[in-house]
Amino acid sequence: MQNFDQELDARGLNCPLPILRAKKALKDIEGGQVLRILATDPGSVKDFEAFARQTGNELLASSEEGGEFHFFLKKAG
Repeated sequence: MQNFDQELDARGLNCPLPILRAKKALKDIEGGQVLRILATDPGSVKDFEAFARQTGNELLASSEEGGEFHFFLKKAG
């Protein structure tokens, strides 16, 4: 189980809302802290990979369980 500092529940939201909510949540945490995102949009897998590359934040892990996706994003800085 990955440790995290804050959790974002984006289940039931479709692109681009999970990314937009994650971007907002990252503003509220310090560099080096980890944001856990829960999502149900299958497109969010590619979205979060691209988001991490574009923003310099690190996608530590991602997994899928029963149609629910879990992402662990470490804030740059």
